[in-house]
Amino acid sequence: MADPRALPSVVLVTGTGTGVGKTVATAALAALVRGRGSSVAVVKPTQTGLAPREPGDVDDVARLVGADLPVHELLRLRDPLSPEAAARREGVDLPPVAVHARRVTEIAAGHDVTLVEGAGGLLVRLDARGGTLADLGTALRYKGVSTGVVLVASAGLGVLSTAALTAEALAARSLPLLGVVVGSWPGEPDLAETENLADLPRVTGAPLWGRIPAGSGALHPAAFAAGLPDWFDIA
Repeated sequence: MADPRALPSVVLVTGTGTGVGKTVATAALAALVRGRGSSVAVVKPTQTGLAPREPGDVDDVARLVGADLPVHELLRLRDPLSPEAAARREGVDLPPVAVHARRVTEIAAGHDVTLVEGAGGLLVRLDARGGTLADLGTALRYKGVSTGVVLVASAGLGVLSTAALTAEALAARSLPLLGVVVGSWPGEPDLAETENLADLPRVTGAPLWGRIPAGSGALHPAAFAAGLPDWFDIA
């Protein structure tokens, strides 16, 4: 993994799909950045699938990293759907990606690194105009905010095509793919999962930063922090 001091101001955390471990990976990255003496904040532009007072993804990150971690959930929708679909069902007018970009820029100004956890994959729509996490990255770069992307991948069969497509979409937008993290690594990996560790860097053109053991999100914060050196290449 890159030294946090060399990371861009904003790191977008996207996935090869839903349920691949983005939130736990975001927590791990936040803890690693903090552990090297850099300040970090976490932003979730849109949280779906939860009632107003239920703990969300940013709360899970704060529980694993530390209650004093600055976390920001910009919008919440009830149904467990993409932001665009959930907003349509609730009759909510989603803010355009440009509004998210402005808010992220404001937050990033106060921290060395700001992690932005997306919803699902890179091209999931965040607004009714078709704006995506990729468009958020483009908007941030247009504002002069240094921005890169980390891809959280599933471990199993079928991930390579999605990972490669994500890398191509990023390259087409001149958004740098910094690294790949396997978000939920099984205790007994099968043949495809084992081979994917070597193939993910090849098909994406980005280094494999680490693999997080399945179930790590349920760990005590101290155990979570203690596991990081084994999960990530932080030499």
